[in-house]
Formats: sequence, C-alpha cells, structure tokens
Amino acid sequence: MRRAGGDRGSATVWTALTATALCAVFAAVLAAGQIMVARHRAGAAADLAALAAADHGLEGAEAACGLARRVAAAQGTRVVRCALRGAVADLRVAARAGPFAPEARARAAPVDPSGADPSGADPAGAGALRSGPGRSGPA
Repeated sequence: MRRAGGDRGSATVWTALTATALCAVFAAVLAAGQIMVARHRAGAAADLAALAAADHGLEGAEAACGLARRVAAAQGTRVVRCALRGAVADLRVAARAGPFAPEARARAAPVDPSGADPSGADPAGAGALRSGPGRSGPA
C-alpha cells in the first residue's frame, strides 16, 4: 500500500542541515574566542616586555631588547620588533594560538619625576591627565 505525500524523510534532511549550520556557527564562535584570547595575551606580554626594556634602556638596545625577548618568551609569545629610541622602548609582540598569530604594540619609558615625556612629544592635553605633587588631575 502506497502512502500519499512525497515528504517522507525530509525531516532527516532538515535536521542534518540544521546540525551542520549549528556546528559551523559554534566553530566560528570558538575561533573568535581563540583570536580574542591570543590578542589579549599578546597585549599583556607586549606591555610587560616594553616595561622591562624601558627599565633597562640605559644598558643599551641589545640588553634591553634581549630582556624584552625573555619576558615575552616567559609569557608564551615572541617579540616581532624591538626598538629603543632614547629611553623609550617600542615593541611589537605576537602570540600564537592555533592558526592565528595576532600582534600587539606597546611603548614604555622610565618615569620622569618632572612629568615630562622622555620622547619629547607631549600630546595635546596629556599634561592635564597626569596627577602628582603640584598638579591637579581629572576629578
């Protein structure tokens, strides 16, 4: 005996397509999360490495950048570029996470008690954001 209607088995096809679409969305969300975590790791490592390089900037670029590479390696990242201009350390660090290798940039310089920027460049209004003895910062 033959049943009426040609929709027999279509629910299986729709279920398979829906499961495939959900798996693709799940994979995209996981990849985005992996990229975000790697980007944050690269940023944190770049900050730490730049601070270490700036702290040892007076010892020369080779010693400061060597220390920055060691600090970055301890964070599971690698220094892509390290430059020392005067006392200002400028670094670019990459963090590998699967097929992704996002990079982050950081600059650091030793603290000057006078509040002057060691690079000589003081962005407009930046002095107003600093607070300390004899200065008023934002409320």
